[in-house]
Amino acid sequence: MPEFLHQDQIDEFYRNGYLLIPGFLSPEETNNLLQRSKQLISEFPIESHPRTKFTTGDENHVGDNYFLTSGDKIRFFLEEDAVDGDGKLNREKEKAVNKIGHALHELDPVFRKVTLENQKVQAVARDLAMHVDPVALQSMVICKQPQIGGEVGEHNDSTFLYTDPPSALGFWFALEECTPLNGALSFLPGSHLTTPITKRFVRLPEGGTGFEKIVPPEVEAHAATSAKGKYILEACSPGDLVLIHGAVLHKSERNTSSHTRFAYTFHMIESSPRALYDAKNWLQPTPSMPFSRVLNEPNLKLINPVIA
Repeated sequence: MPEFLHQDQIDEFYRNGYLLIPGFLSPEETNNLLQRSKQLISEFPIESHPRTKFTTGDENHVGDNYFLTSGDKIRFFLEEDAVDGDGKLNREKEKAVNKIGHALHELDPVFRKVTLENQKVQAVARDLAMHVDPVALQSMVICKQPQIGGEVGEHNDSTFLYTDPPSALGFWFALEECTPLNGALSFLPGSHLTTPITKRFVRLPEGGTGFEKIVPPEVEAHAATSAKGKYILEACSPGDLVLIHGAVLHKSERNTSSHTRFAYTFHMIESSPRALYDAKNWLQPTPSMPFSRVLNEPNLKLINPVIA
């Protein structure tokens, strides 16, 4: 029997590839995360920052050393439109940060409590039964700054957190109102069942990052054809949780409003030997910070194997 989710919610997740759970976090938990996020931004020293911008295009995705070594740190990435041609901020830093990442779940007590020490998160992971022994590998606060919060195009998370077989699962918590104007998430329901993973985001031998194709051209062409349909925008209230299958296509538009759209998200994958996470991936565990176990003991009621 499920511990937290109802069976119809589990069925909806596997049918659509995502599931919205209203009010998963309490108002106090939500506010604590939001205020801690703003405190971290206020306190980080912009003077020594390398001006790394978070870019998401296939041709210019972020990939400098500041980004590639952020897996065991808390680092700050700037909006493209917040930095001028001379590398200077064109607005106050509190309105310039795109996201904070990628080890909040390990290093910051406020985020750790909601992520690794949250019995409801553990119950949801067991209920979905995608993994036997899941590990959390990254966490982020995404700010979506007013007017400049950039569009995030159509993608799936397993492209960026690739395992063989694909096994990524995202927990996405709204910390503020998420609306059509400030960049709420949109999903292509069922695309995790029809659109295969065709590429993966990797460290390049010559340095930096790029995309590596992992399917033949005919499969890639079929994927492009199958990735058609009507996207569903999911407006969220503070404290809502969206569970995101690693293969479902989703996106968010530019924030054209005068309000931020803070959200906290973390991802888990299956651990070895049931899934392989190799050295090509941009995010790598370190000896001092291996990926974090989500469950205290393996989930032996595995009923829904990962669907690529």
